[in-house]
Amino acid sequence: MKKLVEKFQEIERELSEERGRFNLFALFLREESANKWDLLVSADWIDEDKSDSLKVISKKVQEKLSKKEIVNLSRIVLIEENNPSLVAIQKAINVEHESAEIKDDNFFGLEIKHAFVITSGRSTAKAS
Repeated sequence: MKKLVEKFQEIERELSEERGRFNLFALFLREESANKWDLLVSADWIDEDKSDSLKVISKKVQEKLSKKEIVNLSRIVLIEENNPSLVAIQKAINVEHESAEIKDDNFFGLEIKHAFVITSGRSTAKAS
């Protein structure tokens, strides 16, 4: 799992440099997910054009992960900036381009078995 998390850290760093900072970039393993991870993302630039942003993120994931690794990913979830659960995560965890590990918790009303939070925090200014 460490290698997979490192690849997602690389994806997050590259997308941050190309598009702008993330408010959240995390892998969540839901309790009922059959060992498939969700990639949760939030950023100012995502809210501007969700469809295009999802394509950009998906393309980067496909470029960086092997087919064997991709099958471990269930979905990419775009989180809106005004989501109260996003604010709760950001208050609890403040990291950027790292990896904070969480086990057996509840976020977004979901039981989370395991999570790796790569970036979590409020942006102070929009990226140019």
